[in-house]
Amino acid sequence: MSRRYTAMRLQQENLAFAGTGGVSQNNRKHSFRAAFLDTASGRVELARFADGSPAPMHVLSGLPAEWIEQRDATGEPVAVLASVVAGFVRNKIFYTREEAAALV
Repeated sequence: MSRRYTAMRLQQENLAFAGTGGVSQNNRKHSFRAAFLDTASGRVELARFADGSPAPMHVLSGLPAEWIEQRDATGEPVAVLASVVAGFVRNKIFYTREEAAALV
C-alpha cells in the first residue's frame, strides 16, 4: 500500500478487514465510531462528512484542512498526511482497525 492515505487505501483496508470488527458495519453495535488518528500529533478526529455531520464510516471529506495533502478539481480530499491512520473511538479511546477487530 502507498504511504499516502487515500480513499483507495480506505477501500483496501475495508476489504482486508471485511467480516471482522475492523470495519464500521461490524463494530458499530459495540459503540465504536469511525475516526482518524494523526500519529505525528496524537490528534484524533471522528469521521465526518464535509458539512461536519457525523459519518457512520471513514470518509476523508470532513478531516481538518491541515491534514489534507491533495484535493481533486472539485476540492474533495484525495490524499491526507501519511501520518494519518483510520481506526475507531470507543469511550474516548482510539483503537486501530486491528485492535477493534480483536475486541469485537
